[in-house]
Amino acid sequence: MSLDSLKSRVPDYAKDLKLNLGSVIGNSELPAQQLWGTVLATAIASRSPIVLRELEPEAKAQLSPEAYTAAKAAAAVMAMNNVFYRTRHLLSDHEYGTLRAGLRMNVIGNPGVEKVDFELWSFAVSAINGCGMCLDSHEQVLRKAGVERDVIQEVFKIASVVQAVGVTLDAEAVLAE
Repeated sequence: MSLDSLKSRVPDYAKDLKLNLGSVIGNSELPAQQLWGTVLATAIASRSPIVLRELEPEAKAQLSPEAYTAAKAAAAVMAMNNVFYRTRHLLSDHEYGTLRAGLRMNVIGNPGVEKVDFELWSFAVSAINGCGMCLDSHEQVLRKAGVERDVIQEVFKIASVVQAVGVTLDAEAVLAE
């Protein structure tokens, strides 16, 4: 199970996805921990069993145990936060924004890895889950930490390609039944 194995599963009609997958992961200039944490967090966020099974072993091999756990934690906490904050943002009654969230999010304050890495992974998951409020929040933290726009864009390129591959392969699996 690997990136090459995943690419080989992409159908011909989605050749662009196959090429993009090889490019955004295989040719990434991100440091290994940022790259593979992003890959793991977005594979989880994609909800695609195929993508997760193919990419997780390589991510686990590339990451320290702490980074592996932190990437999974980013996917988990953002699955909750993206629904909560996206809903708050979309409601026309803005009074919900004044109410206490009352949700535990301790991992954001102490993720066990560099804060920038965890923020990148949280940003990538938020891109998949479509929470504009979370995207803005994480992007601002990253920019204040000195992360350049091209790095942030690289992370959401990975998220977009991983998500698209997951959608495509899951659809193919259903159609093959």
